[in-house]
Amino acid sequence: MATPSTPLPTPTSLRGAAQAAAARGEPLVVMTTLTGCPYCEMVRARYLLPMRQEGLIQAVQLDVQDRTSNLQGFDGQMGTPAAWASAWKARFTPTVLFFAPDGRELAERLVGIAVPDFYGEYLEARLNEARRKLR
Repeated sequence: MATPSTPLPTPTSLRGAAQAAAARGEPLVVMTTLTGCPYCEMVRARYLLPMRQEGLIQAVQLDVQDRTSNLQGFDGQMGTPAAWASAWKARFTPTVLFFAPDGRELAERLVGIAVPDFYGEYLEARLNEARRKLR
């Protein structure tokens, strides 16, 4: 197994992170993750981190088992990363979601990695759909 990549940041406010993304014309990309999940690592290292480092997307991650960190939701309510992932019914990791500042999902979520060879194309298609709906 490859060494883990740098994690994506975990926001303290989903609304704040989504507003910052929208100011750049981008949806907030949220990946639910789990420590030790090799598929999460693949999505993070091959797709989300490089795109984030190039300034192409605003991406964050939420650990589905984090029941201690405070995280403000899109509605201003406080919860934990685990509680928000549960509220979204994001049961599998990785799940990649695309949000507007008001918490609306802007594109179909990517759940798991069904076909690794095509994941980049699926991600790009969802990002394009989310960007269109955000405008």
